[in-house]
Amino acid sequence: MPQTATPYLLSEEEALTLDVPVEDVDVLVAGSGAGGLAAAITAAYHGLSVMVAEKAPVCGGATSWSGGWAWTPGTALARAEGVDEDREQFRAYLRAVLGDRYTEAAEEKIDAFLEAVPHMVGFFHTKTFMRFVTGAKINDIYGDLPGAGTGNRSVGPAPVNAKEFGPALLKKMRRQYYPTSFFGMGIMAGPDLSTFLKASKLKPEGWIHSVKRVVPHMLDMVTRGRSMHLVNGTALTGRLMKSADDLGVDIRVNSPVQGLVRSADGRITGAIVGSPDGGRYIRAQRGVVLATGGFPQDVGRRREVFPRTPTGNEHWTLAPEETTGDGLDLALAAGGVFDADMKAPAAWCPVSLVPYPGNRHGVFPHIMDRAKPGSIGVRRDGRRFVNEANGYYDYVDGMLAATPEGEPVESWQIADSTAIRRYSLGFAKPIPMPLTPYLKTGYLVKGETLQELAEKCGIDPEGLTRTVAEFNANARRGEDPEFARGATAFNRYGGDPEVGPNPSLAPLEKGPFYAVHVRPGSFGTFAGIAADAKARVVDANGAPIEGLYTAGNDHASIMRGFYPAGGINLGPALTFGYVAGRDLAGVTEYEDDGTQAPA
Repeated sequence: MPQTATPYLLSEEEALTLDVPVEDVDVLVAGSGAGGLAAAITAAYHGLSVMVAEKAPVCGGATSWSGGWAWTPGTALARAEGVDEDREQFRAYLRAVLGDRYTEAAEEKIDAFLEAVPHMVGFFHTKTFMRFVTGAKINDIYGDLPGAGTGNRSVGPAPVNAKEFGPALLKKMRRQYYPTSFFGMGIMAGPDLSTFLKASKLKPEGWIHSVKRVVPHMLDMVTRGRSMHLVNGTALTGRLMKSADDLGVDIRVNSPVQGLVRSADGRITGAIVGSPDGGRYIRAQRGVVLATGGFPQDVGRRREVFPRTPTGNEHWTLAPEETTGDGLDLALAAGGVFDADMKAPAAWCPVSLVPYPGNRHGVFPHIMDRAKPGSIGVRRDGRRFVNEANGYYDYVDGMLAATPEGEPVESWQIADSTAIRRYSLGFAKPIPMPLTPYLKTGYLVKGETLQELAEKCGIDPEGLTRTVAEFNANARRGEDPEFARGATAFNRYGGDPEVGPNPSLAPLEKGPFYAVHVRPGSFGTFAGIAADAKARVVDANGAPIEGLYTAGNDHASIMRGFYPAGGINLGPALTFGYVAGRDLAGVTEYEDDGTQAPA
């Protein structure tokens, strides 16, 4: 076997000369996130033998560490909730968000997505162990644009007890992302989270809910060493893995795909797959699916395509360390194309670094706290730079745009003592958790006055006090003339419904004041492998490379580097994995008509 970490391309004759065992399957899937598992399940459902080869010692990739919500407009689940929208509404919204990047080529992929997505959801929800719940209150981000939705355009995984999976499968499952957990316990966005937060307002229902969730979790940690109540991304990958296992999919970990194998007629017919015992030549009669999670951990490519990242290290991703661009390298070796013509190369998210013992740190995504009343984001000059209650992508996009050349891209999320104890600030938890541990590690900065806080953070004191004074005067009236925070349903949903007249706004007036240092990060990459509407990898002429498919974050984003709604990574990942699996199986009839009510 070639002794190199660089993916390579071999002929079938060359592959047979390697001193490795040979195995035969119909389909080989590289990677085990949402896209890869969706492809594997779909192909296996239609009678194909499938192997999933995962580089890491556990499955799930970035999907397991995500919120688990997928943007899936137009499903039967939405119609069951009374939301029946014409597909043109979805097109109108995406057309408005993408602007000039809504080209003919982009439209072809978007139409393929919109056509397949209701059938994908119907298939997984009714034919597999997957069960979805609807995002009844999840709004599209840009609510002032034509076609924007105000709920039921998303689905997430129904919570599931990990006891359903059995020890062998459970051992292969990635755990909850610790920085976004409560001591390892996942909290689901929506009613679960909102009821938890009622505890910080000293409401009995919040305490009762907290006890019901925390006590079983602690018992699981003591008796089983992990949380067994799975929500969010762990529930999504767990349900997908069990669905795959039920259909006989061979799921292997510690098995990186190292090179592709091509037949004499140019078709991809297999791959060389590493393993702890030396590797295998896997012959895949129908083809190979590349779904290895993109390249967010590839420092070299970050340096090349990420803005304001001169060394590649000025960026902190939430993706696992294994997401180093293996799928992209394999596609390029086979004649594929790197599509980096995006508004942004990655799904931006503001992050803060959580100090851990041993000089380590965790990466915390600022998803919830930015929209809460009593908190604002400022740069070094003390000025706000964005509508903090818009999407996480917009926060980083605004931070990049507002930072002068030559200065580090950074900001500080600031809250008064009312906000931090009621809602949290970054990794710092609300009542009843104490703030002392976060202050001792330096994660939180505290100032009795705004001036003291500014001096400790290196923020211009005059700029900050002026900004807060102006913000407070407007917030009391429920207004934000500078950034229109609270003007959309998305903004208001992220706020506090008990706060008026604008649930997204409250003055910062009760000291002491607190700050967290915020930096640019991402959930994963948008730039990736160029593919057609059937998820087939294409060459420089736009022709499909027979037998080679892509899904998940390896697949170049159909949103062209924009972020119109939460779940626009997972929705297309599941959908194009489903599309690839169907094409590999050669089926044309849908498994359901896309109109079935939920079981």
